[in-house]
Amino acid sequence: MTGPNVSAGPLSGVQILDLTSVIMGPLATQMLGDLGADIIAIEDRSGDTNRYMGAGAIRDMSGVSMNLMRNKRSVSLDLKSDAGRDVALRLAATSDVVVTNLRPGPLGRLRLTYDDIIDVKPNVVFCQAQGYPTDSPQADAPAYDDIIQSASGIGDLFQRQGNDPMLVPTLIADKVCGMAIASAITAALYHRARTGEGQRIEVPMVDVMRSFLLVEHGAGAITEPRQTEPGYSRILTPERRPQRTSDGWINVLPYSADHYRKLFIAGERTDLLDDMRISSRTQRIANADSLYRDVASILASRTTDEWLRFCSAEDIPATGAATLDDLIDELPLATHPHAGDYRVIPSAARFSETPTSVRRHAPLLGEHGREVLVELGFTEDEITALIASNVVHHVT
Repeated sequence: MTGPNVSAGPLSGVQILDLTSVIMGPLATQMLGDLGADIIAIEDRSGDTNRYMGAGAIRDMSGVSMNLMRNKRSVSLDLKSDAGRDVALRLAATSDVVVTNLRPGPLGRLRLTYDDIIDVKPNVVFCQAQGYPTDSPQADAPAYDDIIQSASGIGDLFQRQGNDPMLVPTLIADKVCGMAIASAITAALYHRARTGEGQRIEVPMVDVMRSFLLVEHGAGAITEPRQTEPGYSRILTPERRPQRTSDGWINVLPYSADHYRKLFIAGERTDLLDDMRISSRTQRIANADSLYRDVASILASRTTDEWLRFCSAEDIPATGAATLDDLIDELPLATHPHAGDYRVIPSAARFSETPTSVRRHAPLLGEHGREVLVELGFTEDEITALIASNVVHHVT
């Protein structure tokens, strides 16, 4: 864990006005904040939903928000008021990026659309992310992770495994789309650095997830005419899962014919050494069902540790099956000034010259209202009036 003001990061000097909520947008801005951007997160008086997603050590700060809100400054602002909108526009005028996951309707009613923002910041990078494209009939339809998983075909994967449609038990749509938002904003900032030109970016969740899903599951159905039904067979087999050992769980993935032969010898299944199912990549994919079952039966004969040592020596891809407890216990500890000790989820990318850092712990709701207003040039009397009228909720 790095402390405050340790590393500038590759996006140092970039200011981002964050008009997002829940998971997708806040994850994108957390990633950009880790990269060094100054994130000013606008929250309403009750605070963002992620502050209440599960337990937390103090009020208004769940375990989810401890990491999701880091490297951000919180301003609690009534955007529906004229005075609150004025504050938001003054913030936009000083920002390089404005990002929102408000739907077109609510965004229009707040008068904080791209057209409104470029009136005060002509070269802004404006990113709008919502469930569906703004030129579609569903442009204003509410959309959360559950809805987008179903709309983008996730449930059909389970049907193709012989089950009822189900949802992946993680917020996969929110998180994949959050990464797409961060990537798009970074690319637009690079374009602006080269040309001086801002632009509007649109990131519809359903488009992101369709692209994500069809990378492999478009398969032979991508060609016209179709060569096969959609779906990558090796991935869709229900036999693709962690395997039992004599004392626990493991995941071994023989990827070449040589891997299979070594495993067959170790498992005393020499009768399979010349099996046609492992003779080529095409055969191994086509026969994934039965090969997974054979591997599982072999692995049941020894302990997890024995198989991990064997696979390491033979360069066969393998790992123990980690639990959520394992993952959390491995995280570094940090101390929040108000919430106490917590586990820090590290940034995914490692930079040799401009490392990411946690410069700011997750803020209290409205913690930076006064600080940000001072930076915008508001007088002390104006700040006092905004707080007294509940336009700004400030924590002292």
